[in-house]
Amino acid sequence: MVKDKYFNINEQGLSVRCKLYSADNARSFDNVVIATYGFGGNKDNNAVAKFAERITSKYASYAVLTFDWPAHGNDGRKRLSATESMTYLQLAINYARAELGAKQLFYYSTSYGGYIGLRYIIEVDNPFARIALRCPALDLYNIMMKGFDQSQLDALARGKKVLRGFDRKMEIDQEFLDDLREHDVRQYQYFDYAEDILVLHGNKDDMVPCEDSRAFCDDNVIEFVEVERADHPFSNPQTMDFAIGEIVKFLKL
Repeated sequence: MVKDKYFNINEQGLSVRCKLYSADNARSFDNVVIATYGFGGNKDNNAVAKFAERITSKYASYAVLTFDWPAHGNDGRKRLSATESMTYLQLAINYARAELGAKQLFYYSTSYGGYIGLRYIIEVDNPFARIALRCPALDLYNIMMKGFDQSQLDALARGKKVLRGFDRKMEIDQEFLDDLREHDVRQYQYFDYAEDILVLHGNKDDMVPCEDSRAFCDDNVIEFVEVERADHPFSNPQTMDFAIGEIVKFLKL
């Protein structure tokens, strides 16, 4: 039975709220999957929990580490920042290596987390043996812009913050959006990592176009799996089970 543990990484004046899934109470693991999620989610989301249960019950040497992005879940920040999100990811990587003894790191994420992961390996480093992404938000700037009404756009233009989110509202400002526009991950080449990346995307996704992932994978010779009848959150249990199965197989080395 999968076990979970909550803890904080307190570094660089930050407190990253984390959750670790494992099959037993071991303190070290040869393989650690850093699993993140999309905009507005949190570390307790069902998709990560289902994935963690599947991979840790199948492979005892694997643990799954997840955390709250800035301004998500129980995080202490109010404002969302892509660069700060990459810092959180870096702190999770450091913890997996130093405290969990990981010999191999993997990355599994969706939507916003997919964008952050792809941006991280270009701007910082690629510490991951393999990367699996479900419906990554490749064109994150325009995806975010579609969610604003005119009054919010006017407020942003005046230098104001606006609130976005689901269970928890977070502050979005023009600086965040300008940063996304400047760092479109599709402008980079991923040929050096292509053999170690898998992308899955539902063809009924009405939030993040499936065509974006198909074109991105074609351009970079990355393995792409189009999932029939799957929406953005893979809300149909059959499509989610299929996706998790494919990802677990891909992440096993």
